[in-house]
Amino acid sequence: MGKRDGRRGSVVGNARSRRFVRVLPALMICAGLVLDLVTPAEVTAVPLFAAASLIAAPFFSMAGTIRVGGAAILVALAIRISDGALGDVVPLTDLLTLCTVTAFSLVINRVVSRRTEQLASARVIAETAMRAVLPTPEDRIGGLLVAARYEAAQADEFVGGDLFAVADTPYGVRLVLGDVRGKGLDAVAAVAVVIGAFREAAEQERSLEGVVQRLERALARESSRRGGLDSMEGFVTAVLAEIPAGSDTLRIINRGHPEPLVLHADGALDVLAPSVPALPLGMGLGAWPDRSDEWTLPAGSMFLAFTDGLSEARDAKGVFYDPAARLRGRLFPGPDELLSALTDDVRLHTGGRSTDDLALLAVGRPAPGQQARRTTVKIVGRDRG
Repeated sequence: MGKRDGRRGSVVGNARSRRFVRVLPALMICAGLVLDLVTPAEVTAVPLFAAASLIAAPFFSMAGTIRVGGAAILVALAIRISDGALGDVVPLTDLLTLCTVTAFSLVINRVVSRRTEQLASARVIAETAMRAVLPTPEDRIGGLLVAARYEAAQADEFVGGDLFAVADTPYGVRLVLGDVRGKGLDAVAAVAVVIGAFREAAEQERSLEGVVQRLERALARESSRRGGLDSMEGFVTAVLAEIPAGSDTLRIINRGHPEPLVLHADGALDVLAPSVPALPLGMGLGAWPDRSDEWTLPAGSMFLAFTDGLSEARDAKGVFYDPAARLRGRLFPGPDELLSALTDDVRLHTGGRSTDDLALLAVGRPAPGQQARRTTVKIVGRDRG
């Protein structure tokens, strides 16, 4: 209910704002007419008539802007004719001013329209690039159930630095979920480097430690190619995991990332804290002696990894969202239902005021007889339905 109510409230608020903007030019013209009728002749309502055209310019179509400007001019003309002062210098100057403002309003309308078209095109390109970098994972990989979500903090924003990937390899199912520091195209470029290196290394490296070192080298090459990146600006926090085929073993390497969770079929929950804390990828501070930690992923349980867009989400009082506390004792049919409930809950916690992108990845080991469910990756903004 949290997500639906938040989005419904946003939709209603946006609809009211649009309706108000649509009627505001007419209100300005009516206000100008009333002002002219109740004030002495030396008081002019031209500023209100001119404001109607300027308000319409960025929000109306070209035809709508012409109609508003024409209506303002006709009302002002009718007033001056009724006053019998049309031939005076001041009324003529007022009408000329209105015609000039209307002409400028049309120019503004055209500029805004072209800018809007360019922005829409950029959004399509950004979304396409993001979907190419973060393709939809299969609903079942290596016998495991998989679900993933990416939600942008801002409405209509598709470019971010969160990443995830899942691969079925000769060494089992391997996955990565991470967060590149920064935003925009630089972050997407870093995401592409990490994902590309992961997909290659996951197939070739015999150990999870080897995969991590390949990611380090890939980021180092990218840093050198770009003339060196600030280590405090170009790092990537990441969790890498490996689940060997036919085994309940779960191997994890955590490089400075929020601790993932294992949710058991009876509602119990494990927080997978690393035995040795490690620095993020790409810090450029020398080789890191990676060592994986081993956990178990029994039948019916689920592995959940997330970015700090979840763990650092705050409510109105500044209290951080605690996924372990919120999920402990709760049961979910599968990974997709888990992620749906989680995104609902964090929206309820924050009141829809997300400030960071959010990536979630859940992998479930199905219990005997459990059916596969279709999952999709949703790249949506806060106010999108």
